[in-house]
Amino acid sequence: MPKGKIHSVETMGLVDGPGIRTIVFLQGCHLRCKYCHNPDTWELHSSKEMEVEEVMKLLRRYRPYYGELGGVTVSGGEPLLQIEFLTALFQKCKEEGISTCLDTAGYGNGEYQQLLQYTDFVLFDVKHYSPTKYRELTGGDISRAEAFLQAVIESETPLWIRHVVVPGLTDTKEHMEGLKQYISAIPNVKKVELLGYHTLGVSKYQGMGIAYPLEGVPTMDPNVLKELQDSITKGN
Repeated sequence: MPKGKIHSVETMGLVDGPGIRTIVFLQGCHLRCKYCHNPDTWELHSSKEMEVEEVMKLLRRYRPYYGELGGVTVSGGEPLLQIEFLTALFQKCKEEGISTCLDTAGYGNGEYQQLLQYTDFVLFDVKHYSPTKYRELTGGDISRAEAFLQAVIESETPLWIRHVVVPGLTDTKEHMEGLKQYISAIPNVKKVELLGYHTLGVSKYQGMGIAYPLEGVPTMDPNVLKELQDSITKGN
């Protein structure tokens, strides 16, 4: 049974999937998003290892709080980099009737069918819909994320879309129209949520001695964010 490299665990999450959830943050990510607020999750080696059964003990402890909607969400970092551990954990969760949610940018290494058999929801972080802008924003190749997205479509797993709105990068009405068109081609989307850019992770960059890519960019105005959210969800 593979061990998981764990960054941290949040026991009573309210925003990462339906209901009250335990959030397990896995270590490791190959993307370098300009707005990333968790650079401490990038490297695989800087973490503690846990067996599937160790994580399950935590989930059982908090199970009374889950109710009908809650469960476990595995996030990161990029959880797909530890797909063997993730699949084993989700399989065990399904055996015990615990709802599973995957929070991911889809930046893994392929072969997702088995994992998705045990996944109830996917929170999919759309970095950008343009291949060129995707690379500029993340340093990665959009085709890898789209390969995962195609697997989710084929599995018909319920999909929640998330997208970070950054002033000067992804906050225009034109960008939102392009995003809306991109999402409209995905058949199993149940929810679209825009997340406002913030600077809460800047101190981590300073502590790690890493230059912050968006130095001087202000946090997202919540009123503008609401307008953009309405343009996506209400068609305005």
